[in-house]
Amino acid sequence: MILALVIFMITYALMLSLQQYRPWIALGSAGIFIVLGLSGVYDFTLGHALMAVDYNVLLMIGGTMGIVTLFIESKMPARLAELLISRVPNVMWAVTVLALFAGVISAFVDNVATVLMVAPVGLAISKKLKISPVPVLIAIAVSSNLQGAATLVGDTTSILLGGFAKMNFLDFFWMQGRPGIFWGVELGAVASAFALLFLFRKDKHPVSAKVETLVTDYFPSWLMIGTVLLLIVASFVSEPKGAVLQNIYNLRSGLICLALCIVGIVRSCVVNKSADALKQVLKDLDKDTLLLLFGLFIVIEGIKTAGVIDAAAGLFYNVAGDDPFILYTLIVFASVVLSAFIDNIPYVATMLPVVQSISMLMNGGAGMAPYVFYFGLLTGATLGGNLTPIGASANIAAIGILRKNGETVKLKDFLRIGIPFTLTAVLAGYIYIWIVWGM
Repeated sequence: MILALVIFMITYALMLSLQQYRPWIALGSAGIFIVLGLSGVYDFTLGHALMAVDYNVLLMIGGTMGIVTLFIESKMPARLAELLISRVPNVMWAVTVLALFAGVISAFVDNVATVLMVAPVGLAISKKLKISPVPVLIAIAVSSNLQGAATLVGDTTSILLGGFAKMNFLDFFWMQGRPGIFWGVELGAVASAFALLFLFRKDKHPVSAKVETLVTDYFPSWLMIGTVLLLIVASFVSEPKGAVLQNIYNLRSGLICLALCIVGIVRSCVVNKSADALKQVLKDLDKDTLLLLFGLFIVIEGIKTAGVIDAAAGLFYNVAGDDPFILYTLIVFASVVLSAFIDNIPYVATMLPVVQSISMLMNGGAGMAPYVFYFGLLTGATLGGNLTPIGASANIAAIGILRKNGETVKLKDFLRIGIPFTLTAVLAGYIYIWIVWGM
């Protein structure tokens, strides 16, 4: 376990210090875990490693990237930017409103997909106002991570919780006669909006713009709307029986994004009688982000197999004892810290059964309802990713977009927004969940 922990820490230290080489560092670290598995150090085969990769996420990211490229080429982002700018008094409000807008979308669509959809608008606004797009896209990314916990379809971690606790879509809003986690997330969103207004308080130069951009092709816009609607509908589809159908079911979100991307490319090529759309999509495809995530999935599974995550989870009950408030507090804030460096998907998947077992030991073995711990885990794990640039896939995607646009993202640039945003939102949700579900 110690060896795996050391490899993990070195991997993340290198990715933080050598950001331009992050995909290759992650893939190299993944290769080390596979070699250790083949050498018998860990029970970690090549097949095990490849199965750990979330291909649904990768397909969804790749497909959405293609749709976003078509969306940008339609000039709709520029028009949306002008519409937004014409309705806010200054840059401070422009950034805050755009972040809130991203959050609303992210409550129903995967966080990475949200960033890929809203980022072009942020880039267009930054270009028009002649300001750095770095803080703008960071604000969009952290806001999308926050709202991902609001609904059953907002994030993979929400889907994990819903399946494990047998929660349906409406349970996130109202459950067992009490307000659900949705309202705690929205309370955090309001609190974080004030944090953004404070962070951008000096950017009060006025915004004045006319809506001048003309959109001649609305099909990419309808394609994006269709993507959102189909992803929501897909969340209600019952899991089928049979290995083949189940594999398709597990890839449904990614297949939807990929299929709609192909539809958009083919339609554009036919209408324009040219392959330019296909060339542009392939050119804009962020291969670095896809490779980075591919490697990280294997690395995280490697340390999970080595027992690092299990060992960390086992400390909770030993420290908290039989006090539910101490345990809840420990789960929330330990999840925040761990998720800043560990991908929250395997972390939540590992911690859910641990939390359930701990809740059965509470009250001297009589047990207690686990929902306060479930919601605390989801809140901490979802928002903890906002503490670092590599803590959440949405952050990685946003930074990848910035790099493709020639921008350099320093660690301090991210921490300046990520830390106050995270602490403000976590505290608001932490207090709400305990009052509603813990007392």
